[in-house]
Amino acid sequence: MSQVLELTDSTYPSFIEKIDAVVFIDFYSDSCAPCQTLMTYLPKIAEHYKDEKVIIAKVNTEKNPKLSAKFMIKSVPLTVVIGEDKMVKKAGAGLLAIDKYIKTIDKVLGKDLGLFARLFG
Repeated sequence: MSQVLELTDSTYPSFIEKIDAVVFIDFYSDSCAPCQTLMTYLPKIAEHYKDEKVIIAKVNTEKNPKLSAKFMIKSVPLTVVIGEDKMVKKAGAGLLAIDKYIKTIDKVLGKDLGLFARLFG
């Protein structure tokens, strides 16, 4: 899947319940300049993982107060990576280089790790 999903307060619960993939979520605001830069990365990240079980999603914090509260969003952009077990594996605030986001997702997927780390997390 190489598209970027828009999640909302109403769509998130059923989405996360049925999904069996790693989920990368960008929490953003329309008025945030770094958020707008990160938004340009999302289609590229989605394309990078098009053949893998990775979903790239975004959430507008201003329009989705329940999700913003659930993830305790204090500043944007904030990215969250949720594993296949539906647990938050990594969260980070601020704008990073695109390769940092890819490395973060790769770690959750178990890529670029030594044998010991793959076996024991």
